[in-house]
Amino acid sequence: MADGGSRILSGPVRLEVLRFGLPLSFGMGIQTAFNLVDAYVISKLDAGVAGPALGAIGICDQLAALGTIVSYGISVASATLLSRRAGAKDDQGVKRVAFQSMLIVAALSALIGAAGAFGAGFLIHDVVGAKGRVAELAVPYLRAMLGGSFTIFFLLHLTSVQRALGSSKTPIALLLLSNLLNFLLAVVLVYGPGRAPPVFAWAPAIARACHAPRLGLMGAAWATLLARAIVLVPLVAILVARFDLFPKAVRKVESRLIREILHLGWPSSAQLVLRLLAMLLTHSVVARAFTTAQDQSATTALGIVFRLETMALFVGLGWGGAAQTFVGQNLGANKRARAKLSGWYASLYNALMMGALAAGYIIWGRPLVALFDSDPAVVTPALSYLHWVGLSYVGLGIGVVLGSAVQGAGNTLRAFLLDAAVVLGLQLPASLLVLAASHASYVAIWQVVALTYVAFALVHVANYRWGRFLGVARGH
Repeated sequence: MADGGSRILSGPVRLEVLRFGLPLSFGMGIQTAFNLVDAYVISKLDAGVAGPALGAIGICDQLAALGTIVSYGISVASATLLSRRAGAKDDQGVKRVAFQSMLIVAALSALIGAAGAFGAGFLIHDVVGAKGRVAELAVPYLRAMLGGSFTIFFLLHLTSVQRALGSSKTPIALLLLSNLLNFLLAVVLVYGPGRAPPVFAWAPAIARACHAPRLGLMGAAWATLLARAIVLVPLVAILVARFDLFPKAVRKVESRLIREILHLGWPSSAQLVLRLLAMLLTHSVVARAFTTAQDQSATTALGIVFRLETMALFVGLGWGGAAQTFVGQNLGANKRARAKLSGWYASLYNALMMGALAAGYIIWGRPLVALFDSDPAVVTPALSYLHWVGLSYVGLGIGVVLGSAVQGAGNTLRAFLLDAAVVLGLQLPASLLVLAASHASYVAIWQVVALTYVAFALVHVANYRWGRFLGVARGH
């Protein structure tokens, strides 16, 4: 066990959770910040290309996210099993779980890659219904991103493995390196040796020196895939050197262990898919009730604020990863009270960060939104959303962290069912009521979203305080 693992089991809980979770939360948040930078790079292309390109990546990001979410569910399940075995000092069990989980991720990568190679056109034209220049740009972009999905699947999976074994700083440093490479490569490949906006005036000289062509939107796709692939090399090397994973002795297919990972993983995947579908539900209601063929400003505004909201969600996932690791390892070491206390501390720290982030969005919301689109018809609904929903990010974060803590205890199905109860019992019927109302405004939809996030916190706090999950007794 690494030194980080011993601190997880024996150090002061409030300090160790902070030490472990803070770099994870910052790293996950910065991960999405670089995605915003990518969108900014694309938005500075020629006016006739920038709009359709932003529309294309908006569609493709949603579709590609489904595969990533399923893969991340496998990573969550694997991290749960790994942390429990690490806490129990079962080194052989750690190696077996790590290798079998790699086989699952490899198989899923092949499946999603094939879907991209042969089905990108069908997904864009027939499933989404995209048309014109947006569809023309989206098909090759989606084909590349799905075909290279193994890069993000393995990047997230291997960093989850490191985190589950007690290492938080190294995987986040590698994620940051990947995003920095992505940004640099994107600017060079998007603009190439030709004209670039003043803020990226340095890029054409590098492109000429490297004989890099001007690829526009596809430059962003290839930059992303290349940056991830480069970082996978040191990531695997560190895992082997530090934790002695993947030795020949465990390189065989263990169908029973694969089934165990899949059984534990599908509720985690379903829970994350459910959160994505909840966002799509809001998109759908806004598009149907508050836009016309001539005015899509409300949808554009929602697309911008959802990018900002994704940063808040990923900060929560960072603290959730810390809670999952602490709960799993301490339960594996039969330290139940310490396991449960770590979840409370992680949710407290996350609530503080979410509150600060929400306050920043509310105070500086106007320049943030205008960075992508300064049209008042877009800025007004976007600021309205941040005003009504921003502070409820605290509730969203508490639900994410305590749900992850329950997953660390091995009860991934319970966390999924709680989220499903909120979405299906509150958000869906309330959204449909707004859609049916003749004089409703989009503010009513923002209020539904805010109430949903508060409800996430209430049900997960009640479950964590009074519920039972994998041996964590009431009141411990």
